[in-house]
Amino acid sequence: MFANEMAEAACVIGHKRPHECNEEVEEPQKTKKKRKVDEDTCQNQHKRKEKKSRLSAGLFGEDCEIRHEQVYEFLKYAALGKRHNATQPSWCRIYHQRHLAKVVVIVLQEVSQLYFYKFYLQFKHLRRAFQHRFSLPPTSANFIASVCGEGISMKHQNSMQGSASAYSGHIPKNSDLQKDPIIEKYGEEKHGLTSYILTLEEMRKYDYPLEGSPGCGNYVHTQCDSPRTDSSPLFGLDCEMCLTEKGNEVTRVSLVDAEGQCIMDELIKPETQILNYFTRYSGITRKILLPVKTKLPEIQDKLKKLLPCDAVLVGHSLNADLHALQMIHPSVIDTSLLFARHKGRRFKLKFLAKAVLGKEIQSENKVGHDPTEDAEAALELLQYFIDQGPRKVVELNLEMVLSAPNLMESSQQKSALQLQQNGVQKHSSEPPSIPKPCFLDHLNATGQKTLLLSRKELASSGLCQNSLSTSNKQILKRAIQEVPLSSFSVIQFTLRSAHDAPDLVAEVCEKMRIQLADMLTVYAGPFDKDFCLKSLRREFKKCGPIQSLTVLTETHQPHICIQYEVLEAAQLAMESLNGADVAGSHIKVQRPVTVMMLDCDMLIKELEMDIENEGVIYVAGVKKTLTDTDLQEKFSHLKDLQALFWPRDLKSGKHRNYCFLKFQTSESAQEALQDINRQGAKGSQLQSRKALTSSHLHRWICHMDYNDGKPIQLVHHILHIKKEQLSTSEQDIRKKLKKLDRSIKKLYRSLENNTLCVVLLPGVNSVYGSFSGLGLMGIKEESRNSAC
Repeated sequence: MFANEMAEAACVIGHKRPHECNEEVEEPQKTKKKRKVDEDTCQNQHKRKEKKSRLSAGLFGEDCEIRHEQVYEFLKYAALGKRHNATQPSWCRIYHQRHLAKVVVIVLQEVSQLYFYKFYLQFKHLRRAFQHRFSLPPTSANFIASVCGEGISMKHQNSMQGSASAYSGHIPKNSDLQKDPIIEKYGEEKHGLTSYILTLEEMRKYDYPLEGSPGCGNYVHTQCDSPRTDSSPLFGLDCEMCLTEKGNEVTRVSLVDAEGQCIMDELIKPETQILNYFTRYSGITRKILLPVKTKLPEIQDKLKKLLPCDAVLVGHSLNADLHALQMIHPSVIDTSLLFARHKGRRFKLKFLAKAVLGKEIQSENKVGHDPTEDAEAALELLQYFIDQGPRKVVELNLEMVLSAPNLMESSQQKSALQLQQNGVQKHSSEPPSIPKPCFLDHLNATGQKTLLLSRKELASSGLCQNSLSTSNKQILKRAIQEVPLSSFSVIQFTLRSAHDAPDLVAEVCEKMRIQLADMLTVYAGPFDKDFCLKSLRREFKKCGPIQSLTVLTETHQPHICIQYEVLEAAQLAMESLNGADVAGSHIKVQRPVTVMMLDCDMLIKELEMDIENEGVIYVAGVKKTLTDTDLQEKFSHLKDLQALFWPRDLKSGKHRNYCFLKFQTSESAQEALQDINRQGAKGSQLQSRKALTSSHLHRWICHMDYNDGKPIQLVHHILHIKKEQLSTSEQDIRKKLKKLDRSIKKLYRSLENNTLCVVLLPGVNSVYGSFSGLGLMGIKEESRNSAC
């Protein structure tokens, strides 16, 4: 049978039908055709067997800011695989890494996330070609070293170390100190532990369980009601959770005393069936919990007996642990709030332990977190804060260390020196961490070629490049020629020229504020003169959170101006309320008509089609009184629901009245959208539409003050003046970014299929402000390339 199939295939290739094959053919020609068929068959079989590399990243919600250190680990694994102690990164898995053809990193120097979204329409290729997107902290002076390693050759080490120590050793000026959130809250002097205990108002603000609070009716009180003093005993507490039919339930709890001794480490059997063990984070498996009989009430009783009447509990985001334990305790110190940051952001415990204490916790080499280790780390962080005082903590420059992980050693040495000067011994005996070596050395040692191209010297970052070029055009030309010959390539393009204004970033930021203010604003009317403003606010609030509502009386009939907090809310109001009867009036809903808004409809359409928003919908009208479990149950019937993101208010910490749902496919998302809107037509408060803002962009938008509290009419007058002042700079940047996007497109098209391509926008950290960076990545595929 196989011989007949081969003969038939040979006839087809020779443009003859099977019944025409009886003609005599010269032997050499026949042999040649048969050999060609054999080769084609082998190639097809090889293609079927060949595995394609792919990425799997859970970058949805508030976990999509990736540190430079994590990017380093990702690129290291992409380049080396499991060799040379390279480990699979937890935030983004690379499947079939050894089948990657090449790795190409493109750095757009002096470009930030701000630029990407302000000039969104100019990045036609970037926003369509790369499926995965993540935020980056603002860059350090040596960005490439922070993501690729500290140096290829020793001759660059001295200059690199010199800049690092100068950078991390900078002591803020007194004027800067006063603006630091830690100094603003605690002052500069040392205090006892009672100064750091959360007040009742703070516990309510950050969702700590309190008597009389919603959902806390059945919670158990620790009965620790004695007055606290600076000598009250400290206890570190940490829990691990899993997802059950009831929601998040505790599976392990650890309690550590002030001496670092673990006095409790218990496994707990959840009340209901477990849906997800969260083994990656908790370390808990079905096998581990199978013999466990201990229930939550037993743990509650044991904790009540262990804790003295004046005990102070210490933990990192301790509110989640207390809710999981269903317990109320009056005196807590939260290290995520103690090491305060601007605009309500928080440091992760893993980072603080490394930067302040020099301890490695939550290692990716281990399966799950160790709650005893986490509880001990939180205790040590508090003890460091008390011993050194707020001023010494601020002088560690943790924000700078976060943006440049390779400066971690300087921070650790400084904190260790402070501890020694004060006669304090650290619990950890680990030596200071060694700066990360450049993993490209391993490739060079095995004979694999690496390529580094840049317009300016990379020596300051510890990297030596193959050559320097004078323009982005020359870099592109050389990259297209040399990238195919290299296993790992770093190509750096730059945005600005030397003659550009130094305050360009501030101008672009102001321009972005203007554009966002216009896009978030809608005008509605006309209304009768005796309309009820309260009922109008209630009607428009169904679309999403309102930042301001102003009545306009300059018109013949009253109108209102509404500024929403999210783009989806403004767009939903446009779609659902335009032409509707509201408060007894047939109204029109429209956005401001300005020069910047002429492209608004196109921008909205492109945001909907953004690959980042594929399979994601926005849902408004969510009740704030619901718990996470309630919300999960509410949408549990929706097919292929993959993730749920329920944003919180950055100031109060409370949930908002909207959420985002992510589905496995666009079809499932569309079905869910229709289902939710059908329920809305039947009287449900929920309304839905396609998402416009990616999860990390949503958080970035929330950090921006659109009007600084000024009346909306005055704001638009000021913004109109600013538009005229900034138009020249905007046009200049727009042209340069469009050229950069085209350059990346040309380079991307020249890449071999199955090439991992990572585009990094480092962000900006200057006197005019800090602006987050952006990362885009994907593995080039023939089908996706043709679609783009």
